[in-house]
Amino acid sequence: MEKEAQKDNLISVELDEKDRAILELLQQNAKMTVREIAHAVHLSATPVHERIKRMEETGVIRQYAALVDHTKVKKGLMVICYVSLKEHNKKSGARFIKLILEWKEVTECYNISGEFDFMLKVVVEDMDAYYDFHVNKISQLENIGQLQSAFVMGIIKQTHQML
Repeated sequence: MEKEAQKDNLISVELDEKDRAILELLQQNAKMTVREIAHAVHLSATPVHERIKRMEETGVIRQYAALVDHTKVKKGLMVICYVSLKEHNKKSGARFIKLILEWKEVTECYNISGEFDFMLKVVVEDMDAYYDFHVNKISQLENIGQLQSAFVMGIIKQTHQML
């Protein structure tokens, strides 16, 4: 069952020019009405609604979300944390991932190639909060081989748009 779900995630969905235009608009502003989108892409509301529904059902559109400026909600420190594990087996990797998914400080996690196994985006209030996360959470994990932190000095480009 798990392999089938993974296989489904790898299947790409054919999108035509109108689908792509709809996605671009939704990525810019997910609160646009179907009527506004229909007007912008020169279709009537019904086919636009059907296209959006199809993209939701096929997983092209995974969710709608509000993008929050982390500095405005007292999360002024962003850290890229590179992690390598001591053991590279399914069980120890799954334990690490389970914890990462629970920690609110970790806003993104990528399994990467190269010297490190994972890249985490950690967003916290300040250096004291990161110290607490580093010392009392991630460093306490038994399977951590190497850990490296890079502190974000400024954001040059940050987008969710990919079309």
